[in-house]
Amino acid sequence: MVDQVRRKILTSGIAATALAAAPAQVLAQPAPGGGQYKFYEKGRVKIRYAEAGSGFPLLLIAGGGMNSRMAGLPTSPFNPIDEFKGEYRCIYADLRNAIGGESTGPLEVDRPWDSYTDDHLGLMDHLGIDKFMVLGFCIAGPSSGIC
Repeated sequence: MVDQVRRKILTSGIAATALAAAPAQVLAQPAPGGGQYKFYEKGRVKIRYAEAGSGFPLLLIAGGGMNSRMAGLPTSPFNPIDEFKGEYRCIYADLRNAIGGESTGPLEVDRPWDSYTDDHLGLMDHLGIDKFMVLGFCIAGPSSGIC
């Protein structure tokens, strides 16, 4: 009889090795709006984001409070990516530690909402953008501190 724990460990190791060896293009999934997911990193924070369209930059923030993630944008009252990507450079990201998202990093206990604002502004700095518009759903816009 084969030890089931050992079998699971071996299977996980094989899967991890295959994943590490696969080229990034094979693993890339299309983001909402047709772009590719990208990552911006600053210290221990890693933010997953995507872009679609061209023109003046428009930062889109999905609703969901602390669980705001880009996958929620197409299910908003209207799909802002599809609506605006023909006219604007739409930029959108998963909020740090959102359930179902892939952005990660520690939150500052005394200023969690400000940490999210830091992420948004840091992403825009990373992209070389100093002027942009913001469209947020639910509490996403006012809570970002950008407005």
